Amino acid sequence: MNFKGLVLTGVAAAAMLAACQSNDTATGGEASQDTIVVTGNKTDGPPPPPPPPPSPVMAMEAPAGYAKASPRHMQGPVMQPPAPEFRDQYEDVDQNPVKLVSEEPVSTFSIDVDTASYANVRRFLEDGVLPPKDAVRIEELINYFDYTYPQPAEDGPPFSTQVNLMPSPFADGRELMQIGIQGRDIDETARPPINLTLLMDVSGSMFSDDKLPLAKQAIKLMLEEMEPTDTIAIVVYAGAAGEILAPTPVSEKRKIVAALEELRAGGSTAGGEGLRLAYSLAEQGLKEDAVNRVMLLTDGDFNVGISDPEQLEDFVSRKRETGIYLSVLGFGRGNYNDAMMQKIAQTGNGTAAYVDTLSEARKVLADDLAGNIFPIADDVKIQVEFNPARVAEYRLIGYETRLLDREDFNNDKVDAGDIGAGTSVTAIYEITPVGSNATQIDPLRYGDTDTRKDDPSGEYAYVKLRYKAPGEDTSTLLERAVTLADRVDSMDQAPQWARFATAVAGYGEMLKGGEALGTGFGWEEIRNLANGAKGPDEFGYRAEFVNLTRLAETAEAQAALRRQGQEE
Repeated sequence: MNFKGLVLTGVAAAAMLAACQSNDTATGGEASQDTIVVTGNKTDGPPPPPPPPPSPVMAMEAPAGYAKASPRHMQGPVMQPPAPEFRDQYEDVDQNPVKLVSEEPVSTFSIDVDTASYANVRRFLEDGVLPPKDAVRIEELINYFDYTYPQPAEDGPPFSTQVNLMPSPFADGRELMQIGIQGRDIDETARPPINLTLLMDVSGSMFSDDKLPLAKQAIKLMLEEMEPTDTIAIVVYAGAAGEILAPTPVSEKRKIVAALEELRAGGSTAGGEGLRLAYSLAEQGLKEDAVNRVMLLTDGDFNVGISDPEQLEDFVSRKRETGIYLSVLGFGRGNYNDAMMQKIAQTGNGTAAYVDTLSEARKVLADDLAGNIFPIADDVKIQVEFNPARVAEYRLIGYETRLLDREDFNNDKVDAGDIGAGTSVTAIYEITPVGSNATQIDPLRYGDTDTRKDDPSGEYAYVKLRYKAPGEDTSTLLERAVTLADRVDSMDQAPQWARFATAVAGYGEMLKGGEALGTGFGWEEIRNLANGAKGPDEFGYRAEFVNLTRLAETAEAQAALRRQGQEE
């Protein structure tokens, strides 16, 4: 058939189809213009079976922004949800500067036992990217690890104090002064009962597996470490807040687990209202002979009710006077509000941890439960006075968000960090001795450079600590001088704990950009230092740290290549 014949045949077919449609409409009578008539082969057999019911995963309520899956759509291509937007929030904090001893001889700060930054940084590195610099708090990286500091005497203060002086591997001509505090272990047979109120975020932002589902698993791990006489209450919050479980003894573990299993994520985040209710419930059930604590489990994405950080800080600071402690556990990524959680933890006699895996949940709520639950000293402050005859410059490594004014040290109304049972705390100063060529600040032309005239003792510094016994209002003062007896001539002669802590400090400095380090110190030197000081590593945390330095080095190299490609 030629081309003309094909055209005529097509036209005829179209005309016949139009006539049929016109006739159907005229004779049907009931079909309107909006009716869609589907025709096909009629089958006289039995109707086809209904589609299978959706799987439990498909039947779950999808979070906002995700389409619900339908079985009949599964045969074709499935549209994947977009990658979550990165909305993590961190406080913008500058690193501590170098100080001249001749101008500012005294340094004062609160101790910090939080570990949230370490686990959060690890999460970034395991994803193959460098963490934001503001996510790196060096003191929390150092204090993630337990150190073998000497245990305190039975008849003395609740913690021991250790000071070590050693040459700095970060830069020639400088030294490190490390202050280590070791809290006394608790006697498990004589420990006070726990009166715990769980405040669990069940808003829509907690839907993913690394948030609410992981939080529930973490609490189940903690239950295994608690005594039958301990009590747990559960408060939840989403668009509103509500009590899910009244204070219940751990002996009724099945009841507690059943309440956990009922929790589902959905709605907005009234975190402030949840805090109000949790503290109210904790106050109603306050036990004088117990450790009363509120434990907040959230991604920190408060967007309903009290959501302003300053208002939350004011509220939590007022509740601090009730004697109720606060623990903050962060979960998830994408909208993790680290800044919010740090504020309320620091203000509410609290501690902050970040839980990214079930292994980390075990560390925080099982292996280190005593240190995270039972306080042995409140409002612990450190003040160091450097001797200008011995030390020209100093820099406190980390603790930027924990700095105090000089007068705050003797003011018992000023809040500071708490130490838990068996917990170790480490602070490191980098100092430049008088006469060293490594000073970073030029001397004043008209200043007094004769600093040796007032050196009767030969001391490097004088260290003072203040702490309160839990529940007390008046602090106790501890003090000691730092002398040549605390110094070793090489890093190899330093105790194992000092060498490993130094490696972790160098790791933090590198993640911050490495501006405070000399040109001869980098990732390889950090690994060598850490490998030589790992010591006993029962759970593999120190071996994991060495691997993280490799991941960080790789991520840094990849970031440099990306920058180079963008410039080209």
